[in-house]
Amino acid sequence: MENGQMARRKFIYLLLSILVSCGIWLYVDLSSGRTVTQEFQDIPIEFLYESTLTDRGLMLVEDGTDMTIDLELSGTRWLISSLDRSQIRVTVSLFDVTNAGEQRLNWNVSYADSKFNPPAIQTESASIRMVTVNISELYSRTIDISCELVGNVEEPYSAGQVQLSHTEVEVRGLQEDINPISYAKVTLDIGESAVETVSRELELQYYDKNGQLLDKSDIHSNVENVQATLPVFVTKELQLVVNLVESPGMRSKSTQYVIEPLTITVSGDATLLKNMETLNLGKYELEELGTTASENYTTTNYPIILPEGCQNLSGVTRAALRIRFKDMASAIILTENISWLNMPEGKRVELLATGLPVKVFGTEADVSALTGEDISVAVDLRDYSAASGTYTIPAQVTVTKGDIGISGEYQIQATIREGVEEPPEELPPAEDGGEVVP
Repeated sequence: MENGQMARRKFIYLLLSILVSCGIWLYVDLSSGRTVTQEFQDIPIEFLYESTLTDRGLMLVEDGTDMTIDLELSGTRWLISSLDRSQIRVTVSLFDVTNAGEQRLNWNVSYADSKFNPPAIQTESASIRMVTVNISELYSRTIDISCELVGNVEEPYSAGQVQLSHTEVEVRGLQEDINPISYAKVTLDIGESAVETVSRELELQYYDKNGQLLDKSDIHSNVENVQATLPVFVTKELQLVVNLVESPGMRSKSTQYVIEPLTITVSGDATLLKNMETLNLGKYELEELGTTASENYTTTNYPIILPEGCQNLSGVTRAALRIRFKDMASAIILTENISWLNMPEGKRVELLATGLPVKVFGTEADVSALTGEDISVAVDLRDYSAASGTYTIPAQVTVTKGDIGISGEYQIQATIREGVEEPPEELPPAEDGGEVVP
C-alpha cells in the first residue's frame, strides 16, 4: 500500500517539474528577444482613392489586378504569436493614377495595433514586389428611372402621380457591364389599404431588355437611392370657424353669430387632412362690437386660405362673419371706494369730488347687480412725493363682482397739501348722561 502511494507521489512530482520546466523555457524564449519569422498568406489589398479615379473617368478592373499578397514577417516570438492576420492592412494609393492601362504601384503595410509597427515587426519578404493594377476608361450612359407601384389605395381616397427625387441616373463602368442595362427602376409598396401619403427611400435596381435583374457590383452611378413619394388625396367637408377673442364683460356666450358659408369642400393630401375637421379663418376682437346689445349684425369678411396643396372644390373664396351681442348692457356707477397708494410722508390729499363715476358693461344680470361698493379705485402717488397743489392723477379701476368690463381710462382730481390731517376733536362727556351739543 505504501509502495503505491510513493509511486503516485513520484508521478505528481515528475509532472510538476515538467510543467515548471516548460514554463521557465517558455518565459526565457519569449522574453529573450529572439526573432522568429512567420508567413501570412492571401492578405487582401485595399485600394485607396477609387472615387478620385472615378472622377477622372477611370476605374479599377479586378481582372488583371493583384487583389491579395503573401507576406513573411519577423519579430519577437511574443509579438509574432499575438499578431492576427486581420490586424494586417496592405494598401495601395490610386491618387496619382491619371490614365488607363496596366500599371505597377507600390504597396504599404500597416497594423491595426501600433505595437506591431516597425521596427517591432519587419517585412522580410513578399510574394510581389509591386502591385499590378488594371485601369480602364469608364463608359457612361444616362438612364431614366421609373417606379413600379405595389398595393392599393383605400376608398374613397385617391392617389396622385409618384414623385421621384431623381428621374434619371448616370451609370459608369466597363462597356460590357453598362451596355446590357435597359432601364433603372425602384419598387414602391404602399400596402393593401393606403389612406395617407407614402414616402420611401428605395434602392435603385437595373434591368436588361428582358426584364431580368442585373448584378450591379460593377456598375458605378451618381445615384444609389431614390426617394419615392405617392401623394394620397381625400375629399373632405371642413367647417369654417372664427376665433372670437374675449375680454372682461365680453364673452362669446353673450353673442349671436353666423358664418356664411358654414362649410366648404376641399381636396388635398390625406396626411394633412387626416385629423382636420375645421378651417380657422382668423380672429375677431369682441371689443369691436361696442358695449351695447344690438338688433343689427356686424359683418366682417375673411379670405378662405387653404393649407398648401389643398384645392377648394366649393369655389367660394371669401366667408362672412355676421355677429351681434344678444345680451349686453352698460351703466355708469358712482363709487367712493377710493384708496391712495404710496402716500407722501408729511402730506395729506383731498378729493375735489366726492366719488368717481365709472362706465361698466357686461350681461344685463351682472350689470344690474353691481353697486359702487363693488368697484375699487386705486390712485398711486409715487410720482407726487415732492409735489403740492391740485393735480389730475391716473387711477386704476377694478371690479370685484361679476364678469364686468370697464370702458375708458380714469383720472382723479386731488389737492396735495403739506401736513397730515388732524383727527377730530374729542368732546368732553356730558353731565347727567346727557348729550353735548357742539
